[in-house]
Amino acid sequence: MDEEMEALASRGTWELVLAPIDTVIVGCHWVFILKYRPDEFVDRYKARLVAKSYTQAYGIDYFETFSPVTRMISIRIMFFIAVNLSWPLF
Repeated sequence: MDEEMEALASRGTWELVLAPIDTVIVGCHWVFILKYRPDEFVDRYKARLVAKSYTQAYGIDYFETFSPVTRMISIRIMFFIAVNLSWPLF
């Protein structure tokens, strides 16, 4: 857990602030997973801090969601279009 907290702090993914009086605070909990090697021995223990999003109600606690995650096929399609149209890639 300490390693996960250090990683979150070093990336600047969150900062501790005082909550406004009229807000609903979303809790969090730890999820623990065992990662195994191919020979079925435990390779490492993984801990992840996740939000309890099931405590929120759409339209009351939040209005929209955003997840900056893409699939590899989407990236490949964008490369295909850029190459075929001779667009510069950065």
